[in-house]
Amino acid sequence: MAINLERRTLLKSTLAAGALALGPRYAFGAKTLKVGFVYPSPIGDFGWSYRHEIGRQQVVEEFGDAVETTFIQNVAEGPDAERTIERLARSGHDLIFTGSFGYMNPTISVARKFPDVKFENNTGYKTAENVSAYNARFHEGRSVFGTIAGHMTESGVVGYIGSFPIPEVIMGINAFTLSAQKIRPDIQVKVVWVNKWFDPGLEADAAKALIDGGADIITQHTNSTSPCQVAEERGAYCFGQDSDMSQFAPERHLTGIVNNWGPYYVRRVRDVIENRWTSQSSWDGLAEGVVQLAPLNSNLPDDVRAAAEATKAAIIDGSLHPFEGPITSREGVEILPAGQTLSDEEIHKMNYFVKGITGELPS
Repeated sequence: MAINLERRTLLKSTLAAGALALGPRYAFGAKTLKVGFVYPSPIGDFGWSYRHEIGRQQVVEEFGDAVETTFIQNVAEGPDAERTIERLARSGHDLIFTGSFGYMNPTISVARKFPDVKFENNTGYKTAENVSAYNARFHEGRSVFGTIAGHMTESGVVGYIGSFPIPEVIMGINAFTLSAQKIRPDIQVKVVWVNKWFDPGLEADAAKALIDGGADIITQHTNSTSPCQVAEERGAYCFGQDSDMSQFAPERHLTGIVNNWGPYYVRRVRDVIENRWTSQSSWDGLAEGVVQLAPLNSNLPDDVRAAAEATKAAIIDGSLHPFEGPITSREGVEILPAGQTLSDEEIHKMNYFVKGITGELPS
């Protein structure tokens, strides 16, 4: 199915077998479930919103005429988001997915006005009777990145482009650094904040500045392909974000995180259809398949490939925790002694850098 890049698009498709399998409330056209999706960047970003859009398309493929889906892309966080979410609720949408941390408070605000509408906020933490939160353990994938970076860096300097200094981003930077330090204890991770989720120009400038500052590997928690494109042009390595970005840096892309939202979207839509949706919080990762990794670069040495696969396997089977002590902040404060691990609650509140990271950490 072709993707329409207009700001607001309504897409429907037919899947007779799916419709026949549904309960009586939605089967045979008795009622069509209206599902809305709100994205913070264009679906053509080939990153964050693109992967959410792939998930929406899986919903259409799964349920056919039993669902009617709407997506609205490139919606700024703040007042614009609240107006957009409310517009979807007022137009009869039964279930609304809001795809950004910055949509959390607007989602909660709109949900109070529409208690019969179900809402799902991505990467936030606030819930209500009609609001769920769903997230992914992106930091697990970044631990695999760190293993690779520790082996592959020659300069000992890695550049990290951050979007916003929120726990989701900070935990990824720390997980990457701690993993890399196991291979190369003296590695330096330089962080530059762009304070945007998606700004190709700013992301490219940040990548260039980091490479000029000695980084021979670039990683990112932003949504565009620009950092990888700059790395390819400048002879640095890179790790992609949100999707497989290897086509934009075919020689220098080492691997990347691939967000797999489709199964979650299908499951939650089915929960509404079968009248069993309840508010919940989910935080899944490599083991559950929500976080996946792009193919490893074919030029990686065999020992690096094996080390990366071992890190991934150990996280999945639970024998490796990305945040196992000893952990010390860059100010020299002991965060965690040897033999202990951070709880999910502690990870979600992370507001410090570990030793080995340079760059400002705004409060």
